[in-house]
Amino acid sequence: MIKERFAVDFANDWINVWNSHDLTKILSHYSDDIEMTSPMIAKVTGDSSGVLKGKDVLGAYWGKALKMVPDLHFELLSVCAGVDSVAVQYRGVGGRVAIEVFSFRADGKVVKAYAYYEEK
Repeated sequence: MIKERFAVDFANDWINVWNSHDLTKILSHYSDDIEMTSPMIAKVTGDSSGVLKGKDVLGAYWGKALKMVPDLHFELLSVCAGVDSVAVQYRGVGGRVAIEVFSFRADGKVVKAYAYYEEK
């Protein structure tokens, strides 16, 4: 069970490292075998599955994204703790509201992540 304090600390750190644009720090939250699901993956890569697997693959994808959006800034809106997971709601690119759900391994690293975006 995820404790509320862990969830809040994770969310604040996650937002801060994204806002720093430091890819190494961003990737530090994730396990080597991370699986990320996002509609943005499908839009950017053309892969209709919307899934990327592995920290190296995800790092290459996010590295491109950071170059494409050099003024990227996230604003934390809310955090919810779950069973071995945390949901983070934030305002992201273009002011769109997004929610990401992170599933954690016992070592505190994210092993699965799911992203959802507000339709505008």
